[in-house]
Amino acid sequence: MKILYIFPHPDDESFGPALAIARQVREGDDVHLLTLTRGEATKQRHRLGLSLGEMGEVRYREMLEVEKTLGLAGMTVLDFPDSGLAELDPRPLEEAVAREIRVVRPHVVVTYAVHGVSGFRDHLVTHAVVKRVFCQMRDEEPEVAPRRLALFTLAESDHADGFTTLATSDPEKIDVAIRVSEADVQVAEAALDCYVTYQEVIEKADPLGRTGRTVYFELFGESHSPPLESLAAGL
Repeated sequence: MKILYIFPHPDDESFGPALAIARQVREGDDVHLLTLTRGEATKQRHRLGLSLGEMGEVRYREMLEVEKTLGLAGMTVLDFPDSGLAELDPRPLEEAVAREIRVVRPHVVVTYAVHGVSGFRDHLVTHAVVKRVFCQMRDEEPEVAPRRLALFTLAESDHADGFTTLATSDPEKIDVAIRVSEADVQVAEAALDCYVTYQEVIEKADPLGRTGRTVYFELFGESHSPPLESLAAGL
């Protein structure tokens, strides 16, 4: 199975999804990652005394370590403006996403649920862009279109106090629940450790503690009860 995760920022793949990625890689899936920005707008750059360009380069180098740690089959990091996706004409974003799908040819594409978990505007834009591309390719390029669009989310039980208010999905909206092992947790923790400049935020947010040992997804245009046990189930 070939899976393509699409997120706006460095570390989005590790704030929860890395648990599922670790299991998928362990079980032999080819997992790819597309990140739309270099995450240069983080406030950590002020602490480090770095310009936007310098911060983006630092975070990109950290992502190269994440790629190795997670055992990704491929990774593409684009340079759209961090925290500025909502101000862009969405068509270049859509073209970039479609281009990556044509190259990777994934069976499943993954991005944020409609609420973006954190509600950050870049998360919401990425959801809308990926969903539009998925629908358009399914209609116009069925030979390369992914067979499933999965949307990373949190369950109500995962909602915890932290540095931001987190959105969750109602139980009836959750279509996939992936249980992970302790080995998967260790890989996800190692991936988070790669973000050396972001450790202050990671420690405060405790993303893996918030997610627990089950990673949840909605499936666009599908409904499964009880939830499936993997993103490939039923394909």
